[in-house]
Amino acid sequence: MKLQYKRSDIIKGLLVYSIGDSIAAILLGEFLIARLLGVMLIGATVYAFEIPNYFNWIESKTNANTGRKKAMRKTLLALLYFNPIWIFRHLLFLKIFSFEFGFSFKNILIISFYSFLVNIPISFFGNFIIQNKIKLNHRFLASAIFSALMAVYYALSETIFTT
Repeated sequence: MKLQYKRSDIIKGLLVYSIGDSIAAILLGEFLIARLLGVMLIGATVYAFEIPNYFNWIESKTNANTGRKKAMRKTLLALLYFNPIWIFRHLLFLKIFSFEFGFSFKNILIISFYSFLVNIPISFFGNFIIQNKIKLNHRFLASAIFSALMAVYYALSETIFTT
């Protein structure tokens, strides 16, 4: 599989992730220009590279399957990517970009785990639609929009699931 890093994905990642996080940050009273710029950077680099390539990999791994088996495998493989460690990394990025360095890695990991568990039904449904109803070349944008909507939940999950 050839890895891709396209200008269109860079722009989508930059815009959609930063808009979603900015809305969440504004709702929580935590908006910072540094956080906005940081999320723009991560959206345009890490996420714009990783996610489309992972979706391509999912497609290659499920090509031999058909019907329900293919749909379920694609959905479950997408859920494997957007796991508690992904949420942990995302929340860690937000802490760093917000200059909040007094955090506990353990607490963020616990928050990420609970956030993932509670979110499984929504995430399953969203990833099912993205992986099975959206064309491959539009999945990153669809996933970014879904993630932007979930950004409010992830931002609130620190408040909801703080131990």
